[in-house]
Amino acid sequence: MNFSFSNYQSENFFDEMFTHDGQIRAGYEHLKEKFEKLTHEDLTNRQLATERALLSMGITFNVYSEGEGTERIMPIDIIPRVLTNAEWEWLEKGLKQRIKALNMFIDDVYNDQNILNDGIVPRELIESSKCFLKPCLGLKPPKGIWCHITGTDLIKGEDGSFMVLEDNLRCPSGVSYMLENRELSKQIFPDVLARTGVRPVSDYPTRLLQMLQHLADRPNPTVAVLTPGIYNSAYFEHSYLAQQMGVELVDTRDLVVSDGYVKMRTTNGLKIVDVIYRRIDDTFMDPESFNPDSLIGVPGIFEVYKKGRVALANAPGTGVADDKVVYAYVPRIIKYYLGEEAIIPNVKTYICGEEEDFNYVIENIAQLVVKEANEAGGYGMLIGPKATEEEHELFREKIRKNPRNYIAQPTISLSRVPCMVQGHAEGRHVDLRPYILYGDDINVIPGGLTRVALRKGSLVVNSSQGGGGKDTWVLY
Repeated sequence: MNFSFSNYQSENFFDEMFTHDGQIRAGYEHLKEKFEKLTHEDLTNRQLATERALLSMGITFNVYSEGEGTERIMPIDIIPRVLTNAEWEWLEKGLKQRIKALNMFIDDVYNDQNILNDGIVPRELIESSKCFLKPCLGLKPPKGIWCHITGTDLIKGEDGSFMVLEDNLRCPSGVSYMLENRELSKQIFPDVLARTGVRPVSDYPTRLLQMLQHLADRPNPTVAVLTPGIYNSAYFEHSYLAQQMGVELVDTRDLVVSDGYVKMRTTNGLKIVDVIYRRIDDTFMDPESFNPDSLIGVPGIFEVYKKGRVALANAPGTGVADDKVVYAYVPRIIKYYLGEEAIIPNVKTYICGEEEDFNYVIENIAQLVVKEANEAGGYGMLIGPKATEEEHELFREKIRKNPRNYIAQPTISLSRVPCMVQGHAEGRHVDLRPYILYGDDINVIPGGLTRVALRKGSLVVNSSQGGGGKDTWVLY
């Protein structure tokens, strides 16, 4: 029997493939036609083949919080998510605007501090941020770029309009899944990809390398990817990107500061490294300048960086714009530096450090999503409607003790896309993480990682919390 979407229910959510009355949305026509020519057995076999391919390629991530073992594949659903060209052009414009303003903000915070002096962003908010690094005051990174690689999380709400959920400017992960999802789509649906006119993402490693080389002042610079090591949750991605770019993957044992430069140990002796794509958090990068207990950093690397003898991407200190409380001020940041309204709006955000918002959150916590300022991966978060009264009270206490460390947002019914569930289609909630590279220009890769809350009814898309992924097709 052939597969059919005829019994698919969008329920009361915005569905990206079907309207409420069951009409197919623009961009999905060829996909629907292809699926309905296949049998249930065909599609089940293709889904299983995808999972086997992920395992054989070693595309895994580590989960530390559970006892049954650390390594897992990130489940990939074979029904792609489609974005039209018009939708993408608007997103691209909005993301470029946001990254440009955030880069100006970071530079200002560590140098002239005009935005703090003018009271647009409260000084105490920045100075109390865990990610504000005093050693970075006065820094001028190569080419004036701080946030070279960004993964901005976007969601669609009940009306189908995109909003920014959060900014990821420290060490955004997941791009390897974007690339491998596309390779799997080419194997599973090569004819549909061609007929639908999907923009490629496979040149990301080339673009990444060009951006990194742009940071150096000499021809044919030596580039390396710095990893915390094999036990890091994103180690597969670190090794994958190094291999795709044709550069060395290094850890603390491979690098040394010598004669005022960062050098890499090779079989032919020490070799100067010009550019480092670091996948190590700021404070662990250099035990001499930041956390003295770090065993994964390179002693002295920050001093070399300050002298302009090595380029680091992203620049140290960039995480100050990653703070979830700073996120609430981004529309004002865009207005301040660019004189423009934000193209892509933020989700409505309550700042617990402000009295009126604090009172509202304490009284309405059961209807809100509460987030810790500097947590990631779905940790440090309360989803009010899904939580118990005991959990509500626990978070009220946390907020009362440290209001600056929390924000809250309305519980948004994320848009849904059909997923394969035991041989038939069911809606699951999704978000989108596009990747933005800032080199000689700001480039938004036409796709991104669509993350899926695979558990029925769940709004949590993080892979560490049981989420999966989809290929994201941006049409010409």
